[in-house]
Amino acid sequence: MTHQETMEMKPIFSFAAFIFILLSLGNNMKESEAARVFTIRNDCRETIWPGVTPGDSFEGGGFELKPGKSMVFNAPVGWSGRIWGRTGCKFDSNGSGKCQTGACGTSLKCSAAGQTPATLAEFTLAQQDYYDVSLVDGFNLPMAVKPVHGQGNCTVAGCDHDLRKSCPKELAVKGPPNQHDGKTVACRSACDVFDTDEYCCRGRYGNPVSCHPTFYSKLFKQACPTSYSYAYDDPTSIFTCSGTDYIITFCSSRSQPVCTYHDNKLTCSRSTSMKSILNITSSLALLILLALRSYL
Repeated sequence: MTHQETMEMKPIFSFAAFIFILLSLGNNMKESEAARVFTIRNDCRETIWPGVTPGDSFEGGGFELKPGKSMVFNAPVGWSGRIWGRTGCKFDSNGSGKCQTGACGTSLKCSAAGQTPATLAEFTLAQQDYYDVSLVDGFNLPMAVKPVHGQGNCTVAGCDHDLRKSCPKELAVKGPPNQHDGKTVACRSACDVFDTDEYCCRGRYGNPVSCHPTFYSKLFKQACPTSYSYAYDDPTSIFTCSGTDYIITFCSSRSQPVCTYHDNKLTCSRSTSMKSILNITSSLALLILLALRSYL
């Protein structure tokens, strides 16, 4: 190949690399604007009744989920809401009844927030999603939020430690003796129990400078390091991811392999962060290859 031929090929490969970058950016934008697939799974030994608000895209806001079962939903970009689990529920054929924890009134379909204490997953879907798992209002079920197929931080959020077993007695909610042998069915927040400005981050404690972790929030944080333990626990508790699907699993390990439906296929992944790294590495490798070829 002559020097002149080499010079003539450089613009071609440079243009190809440019087109590749544009296509990659375009695909990323399309992915970030697409509806998010939510897979909600119950790995608990008991039936639970997830609640969702707003719930138009989630069976009207509430449904029954037996042990080992999953349900899949699509939520549009722009949706901002919360998901939690209800326990000990009994509903009649009209969807009217009561729950032991997490109740949203007397309806199977939730149109209002769940009653505290309840473990809560919060989402804001946009070009870059924000999500977290909060124990600020207490705890009733282990919960993990696992983003898949996304780009960015994409950390697994949640609390897979069962705080009911280690809940301080002054925060414990006991179940009826005839149903749970008086066992703890939920763990209240210190704010809910003691109702002081210090525990509730209000009044002169209503800012991140003066509101600090307390004895109780530290217990929650130690057990569940990627969950909100008090109102201003932002830096280690809120996460971002773009173009991702979500798997919300009750009573499972945050490191457990996860599966979801994506592009009408069931896909599984052991490490979503490693998948993202591999995707980025592949893209960079192709760009480098194109650049090198332009100088051959």
